[in-house]
Amino acid sequence: MTAITPPDAHLIDDEHNPELIKAKIISETARINWLELQKFYAAGAVITVSAALDLVDVAFAFSRDDKTRVADWLAAGTVGRTSEQQAQQWFDEKAELWAVVISPWVLVQHKPTHGLN
Repeated sequence: MTAITPPDAHLIDDEHNPELIKAKIISETARINWLELQKFYAAGAVITVSAALDLVDVAFAFSRDDKTRVADWLAAGTVGRTSEQQAQQWFDEKAELWAVVISPWVLVQHKPTHGLN
């Protein structure tokens, strides 16, 4: 008798493969206008990531619930909930941000394109 492989068997391997997880995060990362993120900010779900960090690395750490790395970034102030002052500035500028959803969070990073329109 031959064993039948379930159609989603590959998913078991995927969740243990960091490169595949990072590739998925990259594919889900996009630029979005801050105005479209207002409802998520109001719900307290927006996390700002410093431009000095790699957004994908931070998202990966969040997705893996890497408490040590996240705590280090929080302590250093390079990752944290978006402040009212920052939110107002982005609102006034109609800023475009890099964003990725790592439920329940929306991670955002401001990296201006400097004339790449």
